[in-house]
Amino acid sequence: MSTIDIRPVTDVAEAKQIEDVQRVTWGMGEIEVLPGRFLHALQKNGACLLAAFDGDRVVGFVFGLLGTVEDLKDRIDQIAAARLQMYSAIMGVLPAYQGQGIGYRLKVAQREFALRIGVRLVTWTYDPLESRNAFFNIGKLGVVCHRYFRNFHGELGGINRGLPTDRFYVEWWVTGNRVKGRLTSNRGLLSYSAFSRGGAELINHASRLGDWPVPPTAYSHSESRLLLVEIPANIQFIKEGNQELAVAWREHTRNLFEYYFERNYLVTDFVRNRDDDGFERSYYVLTFGDA
Repeated sequence: MSTIDIRPVTDVAEAKQIEDVQRVTWGMGEIEVLPGRFLHALQKNGACLLAAFDGDRVVGFVFGLLGTVEDLKDRIDQIAAARLQMYSAIMGVLPAYQGQGIGYRLKVAQREFALRIGVRLVTWTYDPLESRNAFFNIGKLGVVCHRYFRNFHGELGGINRGLPTDRFYVEWWVTGNRVKGRLTSNRGLLSYSAFSRGGAELINHASRLGDWPVPPTAYSHSESRLLLVEIPANIQFIKEGNQELAVAWREHTRNLFEYYFERNYLVTDFVRNRDDDGFERSYYVLTFGDA
């Protein structure tokens, strides 16, 4: 097996290879691909552009650029440096190289980049119905979330047609104990049963219709400090075979997360479980007032 190196992209030729990674990984058209020259110019002006190399070939990358935390108080007198953050705009790994921990290594390298330049907060978005991404972001990297964006990217085609592009806006506090613990701890992730024994309340138990997980018609309006929220274990399977059900999951979880985020709940963990019938189930953990 070849050795994969993670290092900064420093010239235009390497940056141009990232165009091919985008095309192959997501099937992007020319209009959608971020041009290599554009990425290279931003890297030369402080952006974080890191790649995974198999020899001289770029097989994965992560791109983040500096910005400022949104000023929710509408003040204009705050110094930008005091609100500095990095927005991680895009990350991808070629399909043939996925499942080898390359994405994790790219994010760890991005954290190291942020630490070197004195940035404490890295943010990005992802689809909250994607269980695999939730496990990676929430469970492994230690991000938290308390903001929900409706239809963030607008209308998409293919199997996503008709499905609003709702997104979690996550926060990765790279100097915090939560993140340090996730990246350095040898203990396994907590299990569903551990959270249940700890008093976590499941507020939206899904039923089954054959192979399809079906969201309940309503969710519990709980005041428990620890909640479990079920999402599909494989939303791609649902989108490919039952678009109406995918939309139902979007609407159900949108209403649920917006309700609890407004009441000072925070997504702090993610767990997976196999039920008594052998079905995979996935759950977010919400904690009240846990920053």
